[in-house]
Amino acid sequence: MAFKPLHDRVLVRRVESDEKTKGGLIIPDSAKEKPAEGEVVSVGEGARKDSGELIAPAVKAGDRVLFGKWSGTEVTIDGEELLIMKESDILGIIG
Repeated sequence: MAFKPLHDRVLVRRVESDEKTKGGLIIPDSAKEKPAEGEVVSVGEGARKDSGELIAPAVKAGDRVLFGKWSGTEVTIDGEELLIMKESDILGIIG
């Protein structure tokens, strides 16, 4: 992919949720919520302090992350729906 986010932005691909409940019921697409879990595709170089010093990002490409329900901006790159968000919108990394 020929896209690299700037500064402290992160490009994330949503991870699809299960189509069945634990009880075995199938959830139709219209009733599904967008997942708040994703995989980091690429990361910018990081934010800068007032002094100009670079702050390295805490996430890296390939990390599975949790993010807020309304976080990020949806974009389509190479026919794939992705999210661009600030690193601060990411709630945590899934081990």
